[in-house]
Order: sequence, then structure tokens, then C-alpha cells
Amino acid sequence: MRAENRELKQALASHALVDRAIGVLTVLGQISPSDGFTVLREISQHTNVRLSVVAEYLLKHAQGAALPAVLLGELHAALARHAGPRPSP
Repeated sequence: MRAENRELKQALASHALVDRAIGVLTVLGQISPSDGFTVLREISQHTNVRLSVVAEYLLKHAQGAALPAVLLGELHAALARHAGPRPSP
């Protein structure tokens, strides 16, 4: 029972982390939350880094920390794939 309770708490914490990272991506990339999740998932899949770990790196990056080069490259590529047309100046 304790192990199950611990796993549920960990899942809730991970979910909250992912939700906050999606928020960062929606602002950073000016994309929808749905596209934000897709971008997060693609970064995770293309780099073979757990989704929650990618989310944690993105949140630290939003606070000024450097993003590992492999994640930064995938971030730019994924945002480019999902960004809508930009208005011309």
C-alpha cells in the first residue's frame, strides 16, 4: 500500500512538472497547449530522455539555466515544426 501511495504521489508530481513545462512552451513558441505537449513529447522521443526530465530541464531553462545542446537543438526543431505562420511586421 505504501509503495502504491508513493508511486501515485510521484505520478502527480511528474504530471504537474509536465503541465508547467507545456505552459513554458506555449509562451516560448506561441503555440497551443496541445502543440506544447506534442513538442515536449517529440523532444523526449528524439533525445531518448524521459518526458519528466525534459520538462524539468525546460523549467530550469525558463529560469535562466542553460539547456543541454541536444535538447536545445530538438527544441528548436520541434518548435519549427509546430509553429504557426508568423505575422509580418
